[in-house]
Amino acid sequence: MLKIENLNAGYGEMPVLRSINITIAQGEIVSVVGSNGAGKSTLLKAISGIIKSSGTISYNDESLRNLPAHTIVQRGIVHVPEGRKIFPEMSVLENLMMGGFLHQSDRQKNIERVFTLFPKLAERRKQLGGTMSGGEQQMLAIGRGLMGNPKLLLLDEPSLGLSPLFTDVVFGAIGTINSSGVTVMLVEQNVYQSLSISNRGYVIETGRIVLTGTGKELLDNQDVKKAFLGM
Repeated sequence: MLKIENLNAGYGEMPVLRSINITIAQGEIVSVVGSNGAGKSTLLKAISGIIKSSGTISYNDESLRNLPAHTIVQRGIVHVPEGRKIFPEMSVLENLMMGGFLHQSDRQKNIERVFTLFPKLAERRKQLGGTMSGGEQQMLAIGRGLMGNPKLLLLDEPSLGLSPLFTDVVFGAIGTINSSGVTVMLVEQNVYQSLSISNRGYVIETGRIVLTGTGKELLDNQDVKKAFLGM
């Protein structure tokens, strides 16, 4: 579904990613894990067209290079950014409707889908996004992403700053989303939980992929245990 070859990307003259190679098959959950500043968010921004890159990014055998971000969304790749980035002065329902801008005929069906996945959002549908807790805002950010009818969902640090309770809710929702047919690329510092639900994973350090394997293989890897799991 997604194939990345020799990807290089950064900001201005500052390189961040170097010779990245990643493949994601339809139906998978694939995690990219690493420490803060390793290049995880930059990778998602390159895929979704927010920053320019060199190398090859192919989606269903078609190049995404140099396509504007909204065209990439239209093709079925939806990016839920780090820090949630909801519209704080809009209600839950208004945030969701904004997420469905490119698929207006499916808005009502998708709203019901989101409310089924996150019943708390249904209860808070009239509440302003900025007055909600961090966990509720993260649910809203994911829900807004689902309004775009994603075939490939890019999730950037969905558990960042969340309580253990909300972290469990978010990871449970990711599994449910994937079981509905959506492929998921998950960028996370929460290595244990992300690899536990992933078919495969990649470990990134200073802009380079240094390890790859199944989720279980990486969790059992001594270097991963030492670097990320404190074992």
